[in-house]
Amino acid sequence: MDTPIERLSAVARERDLTVGVAESLTSGLLAGEVGKGEGASDWFAGGVVAYGMQVKTEVLGVPEGVDPCSPECAVALATGVRRLLGADIAVATTGVGGPDAVDGHEPGTVYLGWASAEGSGAQRLQLDGGPERVLERTVDQGLRLLVRLAERGSA
Repeated sequence: MDTPIERLSAVARERDLTVGVAESLTSGLLAGEVGKGEGASDWFAGGVVAYGMQVKTEVLGVPEGVDPCSPECAVALATGVRRLLGADIAVATTGVGGPDAVDGHEPGTVYLGWASAEGSGAQRLQLDGGPERVLERTVDQGLRLLVRLAERGSA
C-alpha cells in the first residue's frame, strides 16, 4: 500500500498535474512533506507560508476581515495559491493548533481548503491532542486531500 506522498507523486506524474500549497497553521510542514515526493521538482509548483493576515490578504487575496480560522479563509488561501503558482490543484491549511483557544476557536479546530479547475471548497477537522499532534494530523489530512484531488484528474 502506498503512503499518501507516494500516491500523490505517482498520480501527479501520471496525469501531468502541478500541485501547490498555502499554509498558515502548518507553517511549511505540508510543503516539506510534499517536496519529499518522488520527482517533486517536476510536479510540485511550491507553497506559500501565509502566517500573518497581511500576507494572507496581500499575497493570496484573502478578503480583509475574514476570520483566519474559517472555511472562507481556507478556500481563499487555496484559490490564491493556485492562481499565484499556476498550479492545477492546491490545498491550504488554517486553524488553531493550541494549546489554547484563539478568538473563540477551540484548539484543534482546523480547516483545509482546496482549489482546482473544477471548483473549490473546505472541510473542517476537529483534532485532539497537543499542538504537535494537531499539526502532524493536519499535514496527513492535507496530503490525503491532495491525493483525492489528483485522482479526480483536476487539471
